Amino acid sequence: MRFAFTEEQEELRSTVRKLLDRHGGPPIPDPGAPDAGFDPALWKQLGEIGAHALAIPEEHDGVGATLLETLIVVEELGRRLVNNPFLGSSVLSAQALLAAGNTEACERLLPGIASGEQVVSLAWAEADSPWSVSTFATRAELGAEGWRIDGHKTLVLDAARADVLLVVAMTDGEASLFEVSPSTTATASTPLDLTRSIGEVHLSGTSAQLTGSAPLQRITDVAAAAVAAESIGAAQRWLHETVEYTKLRKQFGRPIGSFQAIKHRLADCYAAIESARSLSYAASWAVSTQDDQAGELASMAKSACCEAYSLIAAEGVQLHGGIGITWEHEAHLHLKRAHAAKHLFGTPQSHRASLPLRGTPD
Repeated sequence: MRFAFTEEQEELRSTVRKLLDRHGGPPIPDPGAPDAGFDPALWKQLGEIGAHALAIPEEHDGVGATLLETLIVVEELGRRLVNNPFLGSSVLSAQALLAAGNTEACERLLPGIASGEQVVSLAWAEADSPWSVSTFATRAELGAEGWRIDGHKTLVLDAARADVLLVVAMTDGEASLFEVSPSTTATASTPLDLTRSIGEVHLSGTSAQLTGSAPLQRITDVAAAAVAAESIGAAQRWLHETVEYTKLRKQFGRPIGSFQAIKHRLADCYAAIESARSLSYAASWAVSTQDDQAGELASMAKSACCEAYSLIAAEGVQLHGGIGITWEHEAHLHLKRAHAAKHLFGTPQSHRASLPLRGTPD
């Protein structure tokens, strides 16, 4: 593996960061407004620089780069807590289609994802089995008029924005992937994390088109690495903002950042970020190359990055003092994003439990 990003990858990071910095943010969303925090102009500009198309093959109007480049963009979007369908559509749904191997579905859906003109959402989790890779209550039956699906999906990224849903359902004891129109099946939810759009999908005899077997282990690895990258991007920027604020906030006539106890707390945050960031980059490389250790590294990164972000989000609120608990400040957005990210695509505890035991006696 490479231990440093290439010049082209660093240029990609710089381009995306400059674009996001020009847009500022994160904006404080209005929870009662539809598509709260979503910026269609930014979404279009990300498409214009080719961000949506990075990991999509050239034969499907993509750039033909790798998933590693896409995860660099995910990290930068996390840095600004950007609320748009990139994770659900450009990353998870695109990778699900590629891994499923249905050429016709790829030819029909991937060009729209690559341009950003079409949003595709993956309906995977259920209330009783949030991130299962084997068994689901949602069922699909083949009848005289084609496939019909019955079930209820939750925690669906960008469900209300989606043009197409990819629904995981059981067929003859196997998890399969189906294409469904969201027109009458998807509803928005009010999530804990106001910087992420999440909804539910209700399916009752809903017409569907079979895409193929659901490549859920691959999607699990990609999702874990993506949330890790997103979390480490947000954590790095939030720690920087917190350090800068401790140089301005004064107690007893001096900046609070000059107190040894505050320095210790910030040093602990920095140490947590540095180790988590290394795991994030290792996981991004592993899932991009489909290395044998991709699943293990993705779980390690998801666990470490989400817990590091939670630590930094909480410390940031405290060290910002009174302003850190106001609605108008971004501190609460980081706290909610950090706690929500810990549960998205598996908790740190569940990911650690999936790791093989090392050094145990025979």
